[in-house]
Amino acid sequence: MHSNVPATIKGHNLLVSKRSAVDSTGALRVEPIDGVKVRLTRPVPHEDGHVIEIARQGWEILDQPVVQVHMTTTLPDRHRAWGLHRFSTDRLFVACGLVKIAIYDGRTDSPTYGYVNEFTLSDRNPGLVVVPPNLYHGWKNIGTDEAIVINMPTSTYQYDQPDAWDLPWDSQAAEELIPYRF
Repeated sequence: MHSNVPATIKGHNLLVSKRSAVDSTGALRVEPIDGVKVRLTRPVPHEDGHVIEIARQGWEILDQPVVQVHMTTTLPDRHRAWGLHRFSTDRLFVACGLVKIAIYDGRTDSPTYGYVNEFTLSDRNPGLVVVPPNLYHGWKNIGTDEAIVINMPTSTYQYDQPDAWDLPWDSQAAEELIPYRF
């Protein structure tokens, strides 16, 4: 890609043009993976602080009831990836911290096979990300404090037979399979 940077600047040919994550209306510039949904929310200030809606009956993004809510914390510069659920849908909300969530579509029969979606969310840029079954997904805490991610999966956790499959983010297999690096 031609960088439009003068050839008199050392390294001009190595530069990559930056692409904004949003358009001029503030909408995310992402072609979502089939089944992935995102609903940005916003902190609403009041005299005592802020209120942020996490989930609400009637939101199109929540087409199944909330049956369980759990919270995961992630230390700075740590990863929680790659996970996959065969049957359950994850609904992720970053309540605290700065987190980069990534999703990879490895479903060979999907119209978005091979796509990667990346969302950077925080308590200042909150949003709900819906990850349907059979997608690799995970996150990295890119902030300086412990991050909190709330999940409202569509199925309760089954202690004896969890619907949870892991591929370590730093494994050779993940490097070969998933075209994304945190």
